[in-house]
Amino acid sequence: MTANTSSAGGGTLPQDEAQLLVEEHGRVLVLTMNRPWSRNAMSLQLAQELADAFEAFDANEGLSVCIITGAGGTFCAGMDLKGFARGEIPVVSDRGFAGLVQRPPHKPVIAAVEGYALGGGFEIALACDLIVAASDAAFGLPEVKRGLTANAGGLLRLQHRLPYHFAMELVLTGRMLPAAEAAGLHLVNRVAAPGGALEAALELAADIARNAPLALAASKQVLVNSVDWPVGEKFARQREHVGSIAATNDAAEGSRAFMEKREPVWTGS
Repeated sequence: MTANTSSAGGGTLPQDEAQLLVEEHGRVLVLTMNRPWSRNAMSLQLAQELADAFEAFDANEGLSVCIITGAGGTFCAGMDLKGFARGEIPVVSDRGFAGLVQRPPHKPVIAAVEGYALGGGFEIALACDLIVAASDAAFGLPEVKRGLTANAGGLLRLQHRLPYHFAMELVLTGRMLPAAEAAGLHLVNRVAAPGGALEAALELAADIARNAPLALAASKQVLVNSVDWPVGEKFARQREHVGSIAATNDAAEGSRAFMEKREPVWTGS
């Protein structure tokens, strides 16, 4: 299915195209930022469509994993400056920039990166749980080169994804980080041939989606939230997320499927 066509943003939008393309592949949702004339620069309309899509993704028991990617060989070049000049800021309530960076979905999200993921585009990728990149992709936070600072999560997340001093170098120099170097630093999960990032992300998503959706979401929440939990409270707080999982229908189905030597059929309940 495809989102409604919109004309917001920095360029001429063909009447038969939408700013966000939405497809389902079994239990995997694919969201394609579709503003190739602007290298998928983030408009307010696209941010709102993404926020709506993420809300629907979390609410849909039939979906386990989301992939976000960009059309036209580029992931996202950051904020749409033409829209910004008109007073549009692509921030959606408590979800933040791109409808994602401040409050990502509870379920796993994969960034499939072709071409450039710069500024806000890199911050979108950092807000995802896994990153698949084409071998010729590049990441960067070039804001300091323009007298600005990254403010959509890059300064908050990068030091936890990379060694501190290396993260500091990237932020203070604003230099590009090629995909091969990012993979060597384990920032990128998988590297694909140019043009193959989405296919590789779909393969990774399929591996994830074979597992129980409630267990996936709960496991993600513990990994994300436990970073600053006090040591004495870690297990108690973990139970808040995972304590009810063993009593779910999916847990019973997983045990039955194991005993019966078959693939489980998950219901998300």
